[in-house]
Amino acid sequence: MQFVFGNREDKEDIEKGSNFAPKFGEDGLIPAVTQDASTGDILMVAYMNEEALRQTMQKKEAVYYSRSRNTLWHKGATSGHVQEVIEIRTDCDQDVVLLKVKQIGPGCCHAGYGSCFYRKVPIGDKITTMLQDGIIQLDQCEEQTYDPEQVY
Repeated sequence: MQFVFGNREDKEDIEKGSNFAPKFGEDGLIPAVTQDASTGDILMVAYMNEEALRQTMQKKEAVYYSRSRNTLWHKGATSGHVQEVIEIRTDCDQDVVLLKVKQIGPGCCHAGYGSCFYRKVPIGDKITTMLQDGIIQLDQCEEQTYDPEQVY
């Protein structure tokens, strides 16, 4: 099925209309925030080009654009940890997409965690207790859910 995205000429239409007119950056990419549909946890942030977004909408599985490999990346094609897309949303000016997904498998992070957000940055008074040689140290807040050496 072939379809086109709306044009971005009318700000009013972009912000209040019903045409889906995603704003891809100069690099041709749009940020994609991925959220667990049942828990609300943020799993990862990636990027999509037009083709990745189209495929995601059609397959109902997350397809991203890998900036490091310069190619489409069907999440889970190697690991089996597929992201079944339950819903896609966009923000008010349509320059970000939010994927609400059902994560299949033990995690989405290539480092072996359920979420890519497995470390906390200290804030407030905790900053001074989290310094080593003057460098702020991250606080590990999740355990690995799988061994990436066995998956990749």
